Amino acid sequence: MSLKLSARQQAQLAYLERLPPRIQKLQATIEQMAGGQADDVTVRQLIRACDEIKAGAAQLGINALADAAGGMASMGRRGGGMQVKVRGLRDLLASVKHSFDAAMKKATTEESDHEPG
Repeated sequence: MSLKLSARQQAQLAYLERLPPRIQKLQATIEQMAGGQADDVTVRQLIRACDEIKAGAAQLGINALADAAGGMASMGRRGGGMQVKVRGLRDLLASVKHSFDAAMKKATTEESDHEPG
């Protein structure tokens, strides 16, 4: 049986299917930061990637993912010690992954024909 997804769900699913490699890249960058191997250019790339994920998710109405990615970008821009930044980024990455999983579930679940209200 094939799923009957709305146009919005299809657009969200197409976007979400492209995210796992980017999320893995974010995780690898955070681990580089933790090991002291990341320079300023690498951190700026992480921030840019988070901003792009935020923009794409917000455009498609995936607000939880957009908020989590925006939080990661803000944490990346913060001053202060690298270890504090790494700890915050790891926590926020877990939030991004959780939001991604929830968005995938919502995008792949058929919407009911009758909306409440």
